[in-house]
Amino acid sequence: MTRIKVRQNGPYLVESEDVTLVDWNGNEYAIARKPVALCRCGGSTNKPFCDGTHSRAGFQAAEAAVPGSGDKAAS
Repeated sequence: MTRIKVRQNGPYLVESEDVTLVDWNGNEYAIARKPVALCRCGGSTNKPFCDGTHSRAGFQAAEAAVPGSGDKAAS
């Protein structure tokens, strides 16, 4: 089972031993370590991976899990 953990003011952590990350052309990214940390601040120089820029930039995330928010999965 894959688990994606939203870190407060940090990256998305993808926790799974069986992860494949592909770009919009279907090309696979090499995954150097697990869990996979994906940038969500937009400042990483190693996108889509997190490089810790969020800490230096003072990134403040607005979202958190809100029960009953009515959000739907992207398709």
